[in-house]
Amino acid sequence: MKIDIEFILNNQLISATVNPNSVLLDFLRKDKKLTGTKEVCKEGDCGACAVLLGSIKDGKVEYKSINSCLYPIQKIQGKHVVTIEGLNSGSLNNIQNAFVNEGASQCGFCTPGFIISFTAYLINTRKFNLNDAINSVAGNICRCTGYHSIMRSIKSVGENLSEVNSEYLIEQGIIPDYFRSIPQRLQTITFPTKNAVDYDKLISGGTDLFVQVPENMLQIRSQISENIIDSNVWSENNQIFISGSATVSDFEKELSGKLNKTFLNELFVLFASQPIKNSATIAGNLVNASPIADLTIALLALDASITVSNVHGQKRSVKLKDFYINYKKVDLVKNEFIEMIYFDLPDSDTEFNFEKVSKRKHLDIASVNSSILINIVDKKIRDAKVSAGGVAPIPLFLKNTSEFMIGKEITNYLLFDAIEIINNEISPINDIRGSAEYKTLLLNQLFKAHFIKLFPDLITHEVLAC
Repeated sequence: MKIDIEFILNNQLISATVNPNSVLLDFLRKDKKLTGTKEVCKEGDCGACAVLLGSIKDGKVEYKSINSCLYPIQKIQGKHVVTIEGLNSGSLNNIQNAFVNEGASQCGFCTPGFIISFTAYLINTRKFNLNDAINSVAGNICRCTGYHSIMRSIKSVGENLSEVNSEYLIEQGIIPDYFRSIPQRLQTITFPTKNAVDYDKLISGGTDLFVQVPENMLQIRSQISENIIDSNVWSENNQIFISGSATVSDFEKELSGKLNKTFLNELFVLFASQPIKNSATIAGNLVNASPIADLTIALLALDASITVSNVHGQKRSVKLKDFYINYKKVDLVKNEFIEMIYFDLPDSDTEFNFEKVSKRKHLDIASVNSSILINIVDKKIRDAKVSAGGVAPIPLFLKNTSEFMIGKEITNYLLFDAIEIINNEISPINDIRGSAEYKTLLLNQLFKAHFIKLFPDLITHEVLAC
């Protein structure tokens, strides 16, 4: 299977015939010999393959960093791809000079990825913040420097920036002059008409597919979700709506930015690196059906619903808690896809919390995770929804536990009674992430942690330590 694509690569218009399920990294290195973009883990963990991806939105180009090792090449139609070669000029720019001066590049293999990720941060910020700048390279691994020299480099660049916008970055030579012409040039490239056609596999973000079955993907017919559904996240009547092609970063931007909602901020920080969040979609995360998916566990407690569509335009609504049938099996048939995810935003009487335990705090898969949504009126629980991951073959909504708490006051005794019900609802197994007994203990403690964090005045910590 081959398709024709057209996009801008650095400063060059590219027209190519490609296997749509090959990844961008292979095209860059093998076809275009742009070997500054490195191949290392091919799992989206190391950031050595990072590139900038620019897309037209409202007449402007929005740039983000992505892992090219997991990005299907068909998704770059009509976009601007920038590799480290596309940032180079006749002399080192400010970022590259800082890396040299601070000794932030030793073997140099990871350095292009760091430069790309930091450049993406500068393009997208309006006011330099050192913590945010350092977090922008959290998805990049270096085995030589110990990172302090890299952090010093980032700090030194920020100290010398009087302002941050694209024009200033061009003047400083951080991004080349040809960036000015990209918006007009991209607008001359046509996009496919949005239309659902028959396919073997629908690709949303692809951040798990191209890790698990990259070779299989080369043999199948595929469709990408953004060719069917616009990538949108919006709010209406105190509900939030997430389209099936919206990324995690789209969702985070809407909540934290326009809506100024912070109830998922901690999850977003823990969830993944920025390049992964820029590619991974909420719908893809749900369909992947991992029993320990952080976003799925959060959306279960938020009582989310999904709109399922098919290639013939037929639609049906499904509660997320009813979507999971068995391990890695969901309520979708051939040529059905998630068109929309939606849920009510918590009101002023409602508290939400997310907890997880993993080997490392950030950017890691949970051993066990849990979320709670709880509504309190006159010191009594009017509504409660609890979810848990890592303790069953599916992401689990704890129906019996949730119903048990309604109408009761929050006390230590309520928690002890609820934990007994929890232990009857779950079915953990022994695996690489721990024994069944260990996972049960973890979930019990995470359940207590919800209440310690949300209602510290109502809970006696010493009793809960028992």
